Formats: sequence, structure tokens, C-alpha cells
Amino acid sequence: MTIYAVGDLQGCLEPLLCLLEKVNFDPREDQLWAAGDVVNRGPQSLETLRYVKSLGPAFRMVLGNHDLHLLAASRGIKRLNPKDTLQEILDASDRDELLDWLQQQPLLISAHGYVMVHAGIPPHWDLPTAQFMASKVEAVLHSRENANLFFENMYGNDPSSWSELQSEAVQLRTITNYFTRMRFCNTRGELELNAKNEAKQAPAGFTAWYTDPQRKTAKEKIIFGHWAALNGKVSENNLYPLDTGCVWGGRLRLMNLSTSHYTHCKCS
Repeated sequence: MTIYAVGDLQGCLEPLLCLLEKVNFDPREDQLWAAGDVVNRGPQSLETLRYVKSLGPAFRMVLGNHDLHLLAASRGIKRLNPKDTLQEILDASDRDELLDWLQQQPLLISAHGYVMVHAGIPPHWDLPTAQFMASKVEAVLHSRENANLFFENMYGNDPSSWSELQSEAVQLRTITNYFTRMRFCNTRGELELNAKNEAKQAPAGFTAWYTDPQRKTAKEKIIFGHWAALNGKVSENNLYPLDTGCVWGGRLRLMNLSTSHYTHCKCS
């Protein structure tokens, strides 16, 4: 079995099919991982969601901020933005099946020597801590009784860091921000969620989450997406940035986990 990981699809199905054809992907033998944000902003969000779900056990993903936004919008908790391309999913005859499946997906995958998250892991967490924190959010997402309360409290930049003194709803929002929205952070785990520029243009007092010299996951092989401004380039070891801005006119990136080789396909 060959395992491939792909960056943010964001409803760009044709480049994905192009990549899978290039590597002769066979869902009977191979597996595809996606680093979150499988939907939104691109032209085929519904078709993309249907396709990845149809792969069954040959597909694994982590949730990104756009995926969670879709789930919140489907409950009427958040209105769609003008740039969103999610209405077709909300109007689809199979929307409930698709959304139920999406809500069961994790925030973190650790397997085959790699860790995959959408945005990153804050520098003050080691892998066991990150896994524990992800499991807290996943348990609520998988609970029909508590999921609505989670989505009602999911949006917002505050507080900037997690604390044991916070309410559970606030803790879950902060954990979600780490895994699905983080770019810049400091050693104490405080987030700066407004800046979206390149890593070298960090706001004062912050660095890219992965450049912190005290980062506790430095020895882990981490696959992540979310940060298109990086254009798939970092100088640190054990990092595999897969968001190369396909939905913004860039390329879609696919990585072979066995060889660390990248394959790209231009978004049409």
C-alpha cells in the first residue's frame, strides 16, 4: 500500500483527479490522506466532498476551519460568507449523509510515522498532549447532544491561549483554533490569529508556530496545510507543508509518504 497526503482541496476536484491519475492511485491498494479544508472557495465543493467520501477506507482526513464552518452553517449557527461555495452542499439531497460523515472526522492523525493536522501543533504541546487535546474536541463533535453547543461557541480569537481555568466551551474553542487556524504563536502558546502573511513577516512577539526553538514536537514528522502564503516551503526538518494555494491559482500538492516525493497539478 502506498499512502499519499494532499493539501487543502477547497472544492478543487479536477486537480485532485489529475494528481491521482499521475501517481496511478488505486483505492483498492492505496490510501489518500487530506490535510483538511476539503471544501469551500473552490468550484466543486459538493463534488469534492462526495468523491472523498466515496473512497471509503482508502481515504482519511483531518478537519480544517472551512470544514468546521460548513458544519456550523448547516445548523444555522453561522451565516455563509459571500465568498463561500457551500450552498450547493446545504441544498443537496444527500447533505445529511455527507455532513454526518464529515463531522466524524478527527483533528489529528498519527500513523505510519507521521502526524497530520490542518494548521499545526502549538510549540508548548508534545504529541501526547496534542492527541489528548484533539480527542476532547472529537468527543464533542461525535456527540449529537453536545455538538450544537460546540459550534455555537467555536468562533472567535479569544482567549489567545488554553488554560485549565477556562470553561469547557472556551477550552474547546482554543484547542480548535490551535489545530485549524494557527499560523503565528509564541512559546507560551499565545496565538496571533489575524496575520496571514509569510512566516518571516511575523507580528512582533510571535513566530511561525514551527520555528519556535523550544517546540516540543520538533522530532515528529508533521504534515499540515492551511498556510498558503508559505507556498509549501519551510527550512525546518520534519515538516511537510502541503497547502500550495491551489484555490488561489496555485498548484495542488500530493506527497508520497514512503518517499517524501511531491507531485503537483495546476488548478485550472
